[in-house]
Parts: sequence; structure tokens; C-alpha cells
Amino acid sequence: MIPDLLPDPRVRKFVTPKRILWSAGGPEAASRLDALLQPNPQPALSAVGPHARLANQGAGASVLIDFGRELHGGVQIGTGLTSGGAVPVRVRFGESASEAMGEPDQEHAIHDFVTQLPCLGTHEIGQTGFRFVRIDLLDENTWVDLRWIRAVLLWREPEYKGSFRCSDELLNRVWQTGAYTVQLCMQDFVWDGIKRDRLVWVGNLHPMTRVISMVFGEHDIVPKSLDLIRDVTPLPGWMNGISSYSLWWVIIHHDWYRYHGDVELLESQRWYLLELLSLLAEKVDSTGLETLDGMRFLDWPSYGDEQAVHAGLQSLLTIGLRDGARLCTVLGERSQRDKCSAVREKCTDAVKRLESRTPDPGRSKQAAALMVLAGLGDPHHLNQSILAADPLKGISNFFGYYVLQARARAENVQGCLDTIRAHWGGMLSRGATTFWEDFNVDWLEGSGRIDELTPEGQKDLHADFGAHCYKGLRHSLCHGWAAGPTAWLSEHVLGLSPRSTTSGTLRIRPHLGDLEWASGAIPTPAGLIRVHHVRGIGGVVKSEIDVPPGVRVVR
Repeated sequence: MIPDLLPDPRVRKFVTPKRILWSAGGPEAASRLDALLQPNPQPALSAVGPHARLANQGAGASVLIDFGRELHGGVQIGTGLTSGGAVPVRVRFGESASEAMGEPDQEHAIHDFVTQLPCLGTHEIGQTGFRFVRIDLLDENTWVDLRWIRAVLLWREPEYKGSFRCSDELLNRVWQTGAYTVQLCMQDFVWDGIKRDRLVWVGNLHPMTRVISMVFGEHDIVPKSLDLIRDVTPLPGWMNGISSYSLWWVIIHHDWYRYHGDVELLESQRWYLLELLSLLAEKVDSTGLETLDGMRFLDWPSYGDEQAVHAGLQSLLTIGLRDGARLCTVLGERSQRDKCSAVREKCTDAVKRLESRTPDPGRSKQAAALMVLAGLGDPHHLNQSILAADPLKGISNFFGYYVLQARARAENVQGCLDTIRAHWGGMLSRGATTFWEDFNVDWLEGSGRIDELTPEGQKDLHADFGAHCYKGLRHSLCHGWAAGPTAWLSEHVLGLSPRSTTSGTLRIRPHLGDLEWASGAIPTPAGLIRVHHVRGIGGVVKSEIDVPPGVRVVR
């Protein structure tokens, strides 16, 4: 036995290329490339058998391979004979075809390598998010036989307990793509993205934990990620340097307890949680205004809009302290009641002061959405005046989830479905297999697809767009914060929420909008809940509901 071996909870699998998208150097320089599209697991001394060849005779030799969908990991290249010993190659990874063909961003994960391929051997390269790989044979008068090129997929394989199907196949694809995006981001911890931002950004984590609860159920990667960010953030510091992100840490714990009833997790956070809540309560002045310091941030499109950020933080602080007071009640039932009661009272008093002020969100959908969710504004008024006004303008892939949540509070489910189809469906229409760090439907005009080489005269959808920290090819095309519609569809269309069913009562309120039917399931502490809703005569929704024993359904 080897001491101190640490297990890796991830699974390693191979993925065969789906197509050869491009090659260069002429037919003799890149030949028999279709051989790379079939499994061929072992180099052989003989030249007999399927193999491709790259041969640089002065005009270069290159190939661009498409693995068919976004993956996390690297690539393994198996070689046969070469022109002599190891041959130098350049290997580029891309989440889009243009990224692999260009100069990929090198921050957080290396995407562009100069390395060597052995004679009669294998070589593994890379640890990143990608779909495309380009290989260039660098030296003239060299050649290499390629027995295989296969992706090495490294990911977790949690059981898909939740499900969603409806009469609109586009919405089915949106739900599945969001779930797959989050699954790829469940690596050592819950990462924000798998190419860039391979970090625990706790605010960005919130939509992902909602998806994990809806799709995979209770999973230890969430507490592990919450513990990590706690341990690297001594108080009175703010998580990730952002005051709102410490608020999201509280809100995630409230959600996680509400969904899974994990009291032991709360107990493990007792000291830090109570001290953090005391600190947050002090960020409300005597007049009821929030005074949060550190980086004042909601999302990137609202960044720098002081009016919107204040309205959003006023609302988020209200939500966080309200949730924190509820957690104090849970902890106070266990032990240290005096401390919990004191902090709960402190939070409650701060919430009352915050609720006495009605901030002005300006035209910000982000701020207006948080105001609705905090109860600081009328849902119907804010929906009509801001959220549903030019509904595709000014939303982000991160806060788009909260905009959808707020519009649902205003009973505008149909408008939400239309927004999901246009915004998240817009990414799918251009070749996305995961959801991106950001997206604007205006980018679609005059641009090509991410899974093709950009034609002359069209804009490059990856390289030519983006802002803030996601300009050009730095833009991540697999970002878990964009997966919110997966949770939203289960919660609002199916009418399900994985709240703890220990009370024995479950409320189910489906909203089909223009859908003819919808069915699916979510995991809960009591077991799996399944529903099937059908629009009947006169638009009346008829439902079949399967719940665990002991759970009573109310409508």
C-alpha cells in the first residue's frame, strides 16, 4: 500500500471525436483523417490498420477536431511511427472553433501548448474546458502517424434524480443544457467555469446550488465549497472581497437547509454564521439605509450604476438578514439560545429598518428583481415598468435567473418562457452545448456559429463580443451561473420546490403558460416527487402527482 493516497471523486472517461472540422497543408499533409473518428486504443509497430498522418513538407500540416460538445479535461494522442523520434507540435484547445484557431486566453487554464509527440506512444495534454482541439505539426520534413486523438473527460457523475419534459423541445434542451453546465462545473469544488474562473465564487454559486438541489439532490460538494470559502475568509473580511457575496453565503445556507433539512451543516457553521450576521446587521444605519463596503457588486451589466447597486444591495441585505434570522431560530432550538436569540433580534431589527426604505432601481432589471424578491416593491408594477419592458435588454446570464423569479412573482410566467426561449435558446441556436458567462441577443445579428469557422463577412460570435472581464476569447462558454432556467422551469412550470417535506405537506402550483403538457420530478428529503400536468378543456390544468408516503399535497 502507498500511504497518503487521496481519492479523486471525479470519473475519467474517453470521448471519441465527432468530426474533422478543418485541415490544412494539402491532401498529403493531412491524410486519412477519418481514422481519428473511430476508437483505436493501442499504438502498433506495423503501419497496417487505421491511422491518420500529418506530414509537414513545407506547407504546414494541421487539423481541427470537434468532440461534439463541451468537455472538461484534456486530450490524449496515440501515435504510430514518426519521421524520427519525437516530433514537435502545437496543440490548441477551444470552447469554440475560432478559439482553437486563434490565440486562446491563458488565464486560469493553459489552452495553447507547444509540445512533442512520441514515436509509438501516447501523450496527454491539457486540463481545461473545451470542445475543439487544433494540432499543428511544426517542423518541416517531419511526419507522424496518429492512431487516435481522444478527449480525456474528467468530471463527476451524480445521478440525475430530477427531470423535466414538456411540449416544447427547445425548453427541454434549455433544462438539460443547464443541468449539464452545472455538472461540468462540479469539479474539486463547485467552480464558476471550467475554462476560466475555476474558482469558488460564492455569489455565482447560488444559481448552481438551486440547480444541484433540483437535479442531483443533496450533494456533499456544496457544503465542501461553502466551507472552503468560509475558511479562506476570516471575519470581518468579505467573501471573494465582495460584500454581497457574504450575503449569498447566508442565503445559500438558508436554501440548503430549507431544501434538505441538514441541521448538522448549520451546526458546523454556527460560530461563523452568527458573527457574520452580526457584522451584516451593523451595515444598516439608523435611517434604514444599507452601508455595505468592500466591492459593491451585483453583476457586471449593473456594475458602476450606483443607484442600481444601492437598490440591489438594500434588497439583498434584506433577504440575507431575513434568512439569517430564520437560521438563528433553527440553531436556537439546539443550544446557545441566548447568542442565537440576540443575533436573531439584531437581524430582525435591521430588516425592519431596511423595509422602511423603498429604493429607486432606476431602469435596472437586476435591482428591480431583487426588490421584488425582498418584498421592497410591488411585483406587478416593477414587472410592467422595468422587468417586462424590452425584456431581453439589460439582463445577464447570472441575474437573468432572479429576473425570471421576480417576473413569476408577478404571475408573468408566459413572459418568462418567451425570454428563456429567446435568450438561452439564442445560445443554443448558435451551437452552444453549455451556457455561457454572458450573452446578449444583439450579438446574433450578423454573426456565425461557435461550432463552425466564421464565414467571410460575418462576425465571430466568440472573439468579437463581450465586455468587462469576458472580452473576446477570454469569454467562458461554460459558466454555471447561467444555468438558472433549469431550476426555474422545475420550480414554476412543474410547480415544484424541493423544500424539506418533514412537515408532511407539499404545495404544488404548476404554470404551463402556452405549453400543452409538462412532466418531471425533483428529489426531496422524503423521496422523489413526480408530476405530469396536461392542459385540458378550457385551459384547466389536470395533474397526476406521485409523492412519497406520508406527504400530503395541497394546491
